[in-house]
Amino acid sequence: MKFIDAKSILSSQNGINLYRGCTHGCIYCDSRSKCYHTPEPFEDIEVKQNAPELLEDALKRKRKKCMIGTGSMCDPYLHAERELKLTRRCLEIIDRHGFGVAPLTKSTMILRDLDLYESINRKAKVVVQMTMTTFDENLCKILEPNVSSTLERFEALKIFRDRGIDTVVWFCPLCPFINDSLENLEGILGYCKAAGVKGIINYGMGLTLREGDREYYYAKLDQYFPGLKQKYIETYGWNAYELTSPNAQKLDRYFKEFCVENKIITGWDEVFAFMRKFPERNIQRELF
Repeated sequence: MKFIDAKSILSSQNGINLYRGCTHGCIYCDSRSKCYHTPEPFEDIEVKQNAPELLEDALKRKRKKCMIGTGSMCDPYLHAERELKLTRRCLEIIDRHGFGVAPLTKSTMILRDLDLYESINRKAKVVVQMTMTTFDENLCKILEPNVSSTLERFEALKIFRDRGIDTVVWFCPLCPFINDSLENLEGILGYCKAAGVKGIINYGMGLTLREGDREYYYAKLDQYFPGLKQKYIETYGWNAYELTSPNAQKLDRYFKEFCVENKIITGWDEVFAFMRKFPERNIQRELF
């Protein structure tokens, strides 16, 4: 673990990433790609120790309240967060300044900060985003070894639902020949329905691989699924970026029909617009 001073923390799209690198160990992680210049080894995380001070300054200078996103490149609830509480400190700042927040995580450590999310949601808006890719718990432990199980994440989503906080699920990626089955899709969608999620984001029924990410993923295939790497190379070629599931059409059709039937929004633009929309202040409600 390394502690660094960042030059800035809030992106032009109002996103923050408090760490670089990750200890969750997901075998398909795109953030391992060399194009992002993340730490090597990837598990040797960098901590942006001055992030709270930078965020405080950035929000003070904001003329208009907005939603703050976190988790696009690095999960805000890495193992180190339990002790460092960097995410919690930033949530306290967001709460104090009256902004909204949309965290993305795979960890039920997010429940530690439930008090802050409830406080922010009363004043502004919270949308909790949770990635869920694999219904089978044993398979999940292979693909996402150091993170909360899918069942645990489902239980967390229900807790947020019961507290009146909206949720969105990221259902991606799907690893061809591994978790790209109809049974897996049915299981995840069943969780989404039961948890009352507002929307589901899916970037296609498949997987993307780049330099850095690709080598790590194929090494894990050799470790856990002997012979599967060769099937990938024969099917997609070595340098393929988009690896679409052979079951993509069937899965996509079921996915869309299920979400329409259950009134779950799925269009990227629609889901992101929902998450980014900052609520108008209800002055009459505040007065009376």
